[in-house]
Amino acid sequence: MSLRLGKKLNRTYGFRLPFNNGFYNIIVYLDKGSTFSLFSIDPDFGVSSQTQGMVKMFKNIEAAKFCDIFVKLHNFKKETLDIVNQYDSIKPDYTNDITMVMNETITLSKIKVNDKDIYDTMNLYGFTILPYVEEYFFMIAERHSIMKKLGKKVVRTIGLQISTPTTSKIIEEYYDESKNTGLFDYRDQIDRSMITKLDD
Repeated sequence: MSLRLGKKLNRTYGFRLPFNNGFYNIIVYLDKGSTFSLFSIDPDFGVSSQTQGMVKMFKNIEAAKFCDIFVKLHNFKKETLDIVNQYDSIKPDYTNDITMVMNETITLSKIKVNDKDIYDTMNLYGFTILPYVEEYFFMIAERHSIMKKLGKKVVRTIGLQISTPTTSKIIEEYYDESKNTGLFDYRDQIDRSMITKLDD
């Protein structure tokens, strides 16, 4: 799908994701001077669209059931740090169900603050459900932006999910199972209107 981009999006990172019997060409757009970032996804399935997945994007990754169930997120604020929904780890109960298939860091610059080297980066984490390696993909794009004059690091994230009807159902089953066993707080207060669906 084509995007009209403003002047602030001045960096890109792209990769090709095998999915079912085809591929997705995924590009992460970002602004070198802030935490703003977004995804562009183009399917490549030849003449058939029968094996294409369902795509969802998340401005708030807490709204993603995948993160609700499987991922521990880190939030922290102090004078020099403003961290919202930073990826921490896969929850211990699910290390045999979920595997990380992507862990890449793009370093945009190195900045010295109070005689310490701090890196302005984009971290990309990709996950899949075992054994549905080519039928499910969840990605966290985590932007670390440095405000040099203030000596502050700001961390923000966005999310991308690509699934099939089968793996969408699997996520719902994990969600229900987690609710019933109390593995996470089921007081669902997330505004799921913040989910962008591309398959509608």
